[in-house]
Amino acid sequence: MEAAGHESHAELLGILQVSILHNVVHLLFGVAGLVLARTPANARNYLIGGGAVYLVLWLYGLLIDKTSSANFVPVNVADDWLHFFLGVGMVALGVLLGRRTRGHARD
Repeated sequence: MEAAGHESHAELLGILQVSILHNVVHLLFGVAGLVLARTPANARNYLIGGGAVYLVLWLYGLLIDKTSSANFVPVNVADDWLHFFLGVGMVALGVLLGRRTRGHARD
């Protein structure tokens, strides 16, 4: 496994290209989620903000040449679609659950 870059031939489940940098980013994302889950407002912000980050990663993956040095994360087509679905799901949950939480605050 490479530290970073598209040269890494390591794959998670045989489909998702990974590197040490990629793994560290996902671990930090998870730690941030656990820390921010303490309050409903922070959890909502994490879902919406984190979902936006995943959608930016999806666009990044669509726009770069995956064989160039620009692919330092690294990502492949499977990563692109995972980032898309995670981003849409997180933003949707943040918006929907945020409405529910605010609605209960009025009762």
